[in-house]
Amino acid sequence: MMTKQIHLNGFIQHSPSPHSTGLWKHPKDQGTNHHRISYWTEAAQILEKGKFDAMFIADVLGTYSVYQNSFKPAAQHAVQFPAHDPVLPISAMAAVTENLGFAVTISATYAQPYALARQLSTLDHLSKGRIAWNIVTSYLESEATNLGLPQRLPHDLRYDRADEFLEVVYKLWEQSWEDGAIILDQESDTFADPEKIHAIHHEGEFFHVPGPHLVEPSPQRTPVLFQAGASPRGRDFAAKHAEGVFIKNHSLEAVKAYTADLRQRTRRQGRQPEDIKIFPMILPIVGSTEKEAYEKYEELTNHVSYEGTLALLSGHTGIDFSTYDPNQYIEEMKTEAVQGNLDLYAKDPKKRWTLQEAVKNHGLGNGTVKFIGTPEQIADQIEQWADEGDADGFNIAQAYSPGTFQEFVDHVVPELQKRGIYRTEYEAGTLRENLYGKGSVHLPSSHPAKKTRISTGNKTLTTIRES
Repeated sequence: MMTKQIHLNGFIQHSPSPHSTGLWKHPKDQGTNHHRISYWTEAAQILEKGKFDAMFIADVLGTYSVYQNSFKPAAQHAVQFPAHDPVLPISAMAAVTENLGFAVTISATYAQPYALARQLSTLDHLSKGRIAWNIVTSYLESEATNLGLPQRLPHDLRYDRADEFLEVVYKLWEQSWEDGAIILDQESDTFADPEKIHAIHHEGEFFHVPGPHLVEPSPQRTPVLFQAGASPRGRDFAAKHAEGVFIKNHSLEAVKAYTADLRQRTRRQGRQPEDIKIFPMILPIVGSTEKEAYEKYEELTNHVSYEGTLALLSGHTGIDFSTYDPNQYIEEMKTEAVQGNLDLYAKDPKKRWTLQEAVKNHGLGNGTVKFIGTPEQIADQIEQWADEGDADGFNIAQAYSPGTFQEFVDHVVPELQKRGIYRTEYEAGTLRENLYGKGSVHLPSSHPAKKTRISTGNKTLTTIRES
């Protein structure tokens, strides 16, 4: 009998129908209200009612313009466009919730570590320790050209930059301010002890950051770190840095292979396999009967935009599928975009995917696996993937928003709770504690953030806080 406790994140984006292309047309979808605060506060409250660990907010900084070498198909079909800033709704959502975490996607390729450290520390303060950072390296050519580069950085170079980026923010978050630096001594007119605040003097290949950090230590110091590495280099990066990894697969067999590989890579990084929680994405389609659930699935696919999904899949893979025949098979190749999205179809051990089949699948839930059935059947699949696939939790995608979340919370969550594999109350106040247990507010000593060093002139600082 499985004793593992399931963790859940709600997968969302600041866009009309980001992960089910064309579903903004569905009568139950509220995605066209994504520019309203009420849309976000309602979604957050639904997830908190369901005792979710976090709202996982995806993001891209450019348009999907690989297809036909144009952004216009993406614009016509709302393919993650418009794309509003994912950070700005978080404060409003934190104000109407008490326990739900917020995992925000920010690119390490285009952000600056000094500014990002300040931004996320501020949010961690305002939310009382409920912030996570989903670290991405960005794959769209349009992101690069709109953000000042002549072209997208090569795949491995993006990870080289991200590695150093993290070294910088670790120094800012973990070492720039010592414990006890805030004194608040009115008699001596001392807010903070300047001898306990340090410049980091970082000099590297990509960054020159003297410091110090602009923000005093937040509840978690370093936010919870998510990543979604699919390529070998991406998996090594995740094994080194991540606390949570987001994956997308068609099958239980693929999840088994991924989790076994990542656990092994994590050991090679000097960390314990359980230091990382692995979250496959699933799209639940719930019905009161199996027949009703499959009828709902067919009805949802009728709202998918075929051309919009072609634009999405072309952007995800870096391949312009406008030149392909619909019956042409998708073949294995290396891409500078998202290797995992190409491998979903090019490396599936169970079948060869034609472009037409891939588009139909990709349009609903970004190509992720669909769990279709009654609440009991969906709970069975969740339990099986957690037990046999070694998954720690799931990122719940949506067909229509926020209705997919609401249906899952109303019908599947009680079934998981009844089986004793899902919380009935939150364990603690911070996101890291809800993921790893009460008292686990900060990164463990085995994490590389705890092993970076700064020189303060008269002493070398390593770990400031162990827990």
